[in-house]
Amino acid sequence: MSKISIKSTNNLSIVKFELEEFITRNQNFEFKNIDETSNSPLAKQLFFLPFVKSVYISGNFIAIEKFSIVEWEDVQEEVAQQIEDFIVKGGQIIIEDSVTKKNPITIYAESTPNPAVIKFVANKKLTNTAVECKNIDETKASPLAKDLFSFPFVKEVFIDENYISITKYEIAEWNDITLELRTFLKQYLEQTDLVVDESLIEKTDNFKIKQEEFFDNLDVTSQQIINILEEYIKPAVQSDGGNITFNSYDESTNVVKVTLQGACSGCPSSTFTLKNGIENMLRDMLKNNSIIVEAMNG
Repeated sequence: MSKISIKSTNNLSIVKFELEEFITRNQNFEFKNIDETSNSPLAKQLFFLPFVKSVYISGNFIAIEKFSIVEWEDVQEEVAQQIEDFIVKGGQIIIEDSVTKKNPITIYAESTPNPAVIKFVANKKLTNTAVECKNIDETKASPLAKDLFSFPFVKEVFIDENYISITKYEIAEWNDITLELRTFLKQYLEQTDLVVDESLIEKTDNFKIKQEEFFDNLDVTSQQIINILEEYIKPAVQSDGGNITFNSYDESTNVVKVTLQGACSGCPSSTFTLKNGIENMLRDMLKNNSIIVEAMNG
């Protein structure tokens, strides 16, 4: 049996324990508590460790998210040894026979306000954290995005929740490529569950802004702005294949900066509409007619 390799991730709460051979192919498994571990004796055993919050198994690794009661540097060697001992003794990591059969994947295409972008919606969750890839070099966290860039007409890829927004080059028309992309996405999602490896998402400024620590350290007005964006603006933006995030608020100038992603990024009409819509809503809800919104492309 090969030794377990310990790999840190961009999320300080998560460590990956890698094996030399694959545990499972074309599937991944996430366990949030011990009651969900009927098909993974290893995950069940790991939950007896009081600091284990969740267990994720995919490819050749086991990723574990911890509670804050311990530091990984104090316990990771012990965890690696426990995993290795479990496997050496013949323990099963995943009981394949008990894995529930996957539901059929359906994909449908929706137009967006940006004529260069179409939104492909799946009947399953794809990611908890939005990923925007402007080119193939930015696809480290998403094997799906990387594969999409093999199409010569794909310019950008944005993945969030249950949809993929694809921006095309002008060399192709949507009528000629939509069916090809929809078929590719359906087949891909039927073969694998790994769309985004969230542990590999780079900690960009936009990523940090989404974290709870960032929110907790903001002034009250900034927190109110984020809550308004999340509750009233973001759902409409997502329905158009895009995303919006709070960037900053300057109390001295009353300037609110937001970042647009996906279909909304680079679309003059949606940028103008969003800016004015957000501005009017914030002025009304915050009772401040001096609010100015600056919308930036992600």
